[in-house]
Amino acid sequence: MRRRSGQRSGALAPAALVPALALVLAGCGGEQGAEVDGVPIVEEGALKTCTHLSYRPFQFNEGGEVVGFDVDLVDLVAEDLGLEQQIVDISFDTITSGAALDTGECDVVAAGITITDARSENFDFSDPYFDARQALITTAGSDITGVDDLAGASVGVQNDTTGKDWAEAELAEDTEIRSYDDLPLLLAAVETGEVQAGINDNGVLYDAANENDTFAVVADIETNEQYGIGVRKGNDALRERINEVLQAAREDGRYEEIYVEWFGVAPEGIGTDATVDEDAEGAGDEPEAVDESEAPDAAESAEADEPSQDPES
Repeated sequence: MRRRSGQRSGALAPAALVPALALVLAGCGGEQGAEVDGVPIVEEGALKTCTHLSYRPFQFNEGGEVVGFDVDLVDLVAEDLGLEQQIVDISFDTITSGAALDTGECDVVAAGITITDARSENFDFSDPYFDARQALITTAGSDITGVDDLAGASVGVQNDTTGKDWAEAELAEDTEIRSYDDLPLLLAAVETGEVQAGINDNGVLYDAANENDTFAVVADIETNEQYGIGVRKGNDALRERINEVLQAAREDGRYEEIYVEWFGVAPEGIGTDATVDEDAEGAGDEPEAVDESEAPDAAESAEADEPSQDPES
């Protein structure tokens, strides 16, 4: 069954009894002005999360509610602090630059963000919580069946992502690379033929192919990426609290429960084996068992090599 904010197990502070994922429009920010249990936060009673919609299944709108894998994980942190999670939807480059944290727009950034040296100069990351790689998506039946077919072709990428970085560094010089502001625009460009293929994190591309049979993921690109939750530079109290919550969730099975819900398989090595729930988000993804270090591989095709995952790059 889908986990919903406000329907958590365990004792919750009164503020957390209301739906925990109020969507907040990005507005004026401020400096850290409150504290809870020794953890500095921007706004009393709330854990504000900056993200970039839509990046399904990590964060996306469904029926007027923001849901997803990342959303559920940060909800665990908010619950632990007795706070209500509030989602702030802003541009991805505002997240990766650290500006959203520096201006007090939010307490954490969680948007399938790959940990990189450059981003680590702008803000501090939690311990990794998800392993990812890049993937190549086309329309079903395309003549493009792998990276080697991209010479002379047009390829869509998402701005400020590791997928764009990889494409610019690795693809042939005659490949036309077109950048898009978000994942939905990238997928629309592939679907309409504006570009012949697209490159992004494997978790989101497999999800797109599972949801729309117009698409086909034709190749995985081993880039050995890991996602982390970001906090303002120097906010060690919050970063350490996030790490504690993530570790506890791995040990008590909550991480596995959330993982199965969104990817349809259990991450290997975390808790007991889980049976795939046919109603779970991502259920039906090809692999039957996935090494957490290859999480997005949870969505890989049967022909794909052994996976390695966690998701915006």
